[in-house]
Amino acid sequence: MPGTELFGREEKKEINDVLETGVLFRYNHDAQRNNIWKAREFEEEVKKITGAKFAHAVSSGSTAVACALASAGIGAGDEVIVPPFTFIASVEAVLFCGGLPVFAEIDETLCLSAAGIKAAISPKTKAVLLVHMCGGMANMDEIMKVCKENNLTLIEDAGQAFAASYKGKGIGTIGKTGCYSFDFFKIATCGEGGVMVTNDEEVYKNADCYSDHGHSHVGNNRGMEPHPIMGFNYRIGELSAAIGLAQTRKVPFIREKNREIKDLLVSELSKIPGVSFSTLPDPAGDSATFLNMFLPDTEAAKRTVDEFNKAGVAGFNYWFLNMYHFINQWNHIKELKATAKLPIHVLGAPQDYKNLHLPKSQEVVGRLISFGIRCTWTNEEVKELAKKIGGCVEKALAVTAV
Repeated sequence: MPGTELFGREEKKEINDVLETGVLFRYNHDAQRNNIWKAREFEEEVKKITGAKFAHAVSSGSTAVACALASAGIGAGDEVIVPPFTFIASVEAVLFCGGLPVFAEIDETLCLSAAGIKAAISPKTKAVLLVHMCGGMANMDEIMKVCKENNLTLIEDAGQAFAASYKGKGIGTIGKTGCYSFDFFKIATCGEGGVMVTNDEEVYKNADCYSDHGHSHVGNNRGMEPHPIMGFNYRIGELSAAIGLAQTRKVPFIREKNREIKDLLVSELSKIPGVSFSTLPDPAGDSATFLNMFLPDTEAAKRTVDEFNKAGVAGFNYWFLNMYHFINQWNHIKELKATAKLPIHVLGAPQDYKNLHLPKSQEVVGRLISFGIRCTWTNEEVKELAKKIGGCVEKALAVTAV
């Protein structure tokens, strides 16, 4: 959690600015707030990091995905290609905007592959919700080619890839819309918060209205504002935005430290037979929030996890068994369990979710173990961690050799 590792007086200063005005709401009350607009400042800082023309802060990364879908025109009955490896919010957002999730294969980038997307396209496919997992990025050239050839809208869920880039372009800014998470576990945090970005002014205006009950935000009398479209409440408050503002200003430093630490960790772990790493289509654009390593196969990865637990190694994720991030545990999605009827219950699922055939995704996630990078680690701590990992891997692979 690099953001909260560097948490202190800067965040307190931004929060106190808001408390002194007494205006916790992000809109209106111009005279009372003494020109304190933390949500606006937060959005400007995100634009600096990502290069996006427009940024709109909302209450969470999940609502940012919802805004990214809705403002791009994705709705009831639209098939949306999604990955089986993602935080569950990506799939939930498609379902609750009325869309029909279609699961496709990932590859060693940990993201949807162009081949996987192509194989999942049907006449009803409207969009691709591309999730950039674990700090890296998908192979954007190949994916953009498939989207353009098939007239598909690309939405980027970059919740785990804020500050990553691909060939000089900020991840999240390459598709029609993109979004980031600023929850407690990200490179920068609001506690709870998210930001949707786009380079399309009309799409930005849609998101601005949609996330606040359709309000146009014209004038300074909220009760008399026009409502160009329908919407809901996904607003961020000024206190959360104030924390996000202070945190986002620290991201360039955090990213630089992450990269230094990750380079050292990769250098040490590369010496261990049987260990390899996830593919980065643009290594120079890595946010370096995760070290993603592969074992030779799923059984070797499981034995390695057992060895980690025995040795007290902390800070890793084995996503294959994780309840929130991989499709194997999503029984509520497979069985379409909800509190009320959704469009998918009426229209029918485009796939048999209980019997999906995604062998590449199973193989990739089965071999994957990820470590969160901490920007405050010393070189000595990194080398000690690498030594522990190496010892556990050697024990796990020794079983295979026998």
